[in-house]
Amino acid sequence: MTMEDRLATIDGLLARPFPIEEERAAPASETWEGYRSSGQRSHLCFLMASQDFWDDRSEDVVQAAEEEIAAALEALVTALTSRWGRPEVVDLWRDLGGDSPPVPEPMNELSQFSGRMSVWHPGAGRWVALAVGQADPEFPILLLAAIGETPLL
Repeated sequence: MTMEDRLATIDGLLARPFPIEEERAAPASETWEGYRSSGQRSHLCFLMASQDFWDDRSEDVVQAAEEEIAAALEALVTALTSRWGRPEVVDLWRDLGGDSPPVPEPMNELSQFSGRMSVWHPGAGRWVALAVGQADPEFPILLLAAIGETPLL
């Protein structure tokens, strides 16, 4: 996916209605890139995925993957900030931990990959978030986008 593809995916999800029942769409290829889940109040999509690290978790390989994902995140943050202003940073593990009630989607799914996300409020009662995360050290590093209804938490 190119930068333009990622922005188009975010725009498409922002405009897309939320389904009545939960939906999941597997990516077209064997990579995690393109995975999508949607629910009554949210959409989540993997915009970019590094290689997995089952065969090689050497520092050089992991660092190169982290840098590539970080560069893609930075480019998206710059583009979305130019549209909607500075993002709010949400600490998913702090804000969703403790004795809080059950965690709504997509925060529940996001918190399984990442501890924080950057959030913009473009209007129309929705928010857009970006996060980087990894389910386990052997799995790919992911660039995730989420769209949800306000209120956020």
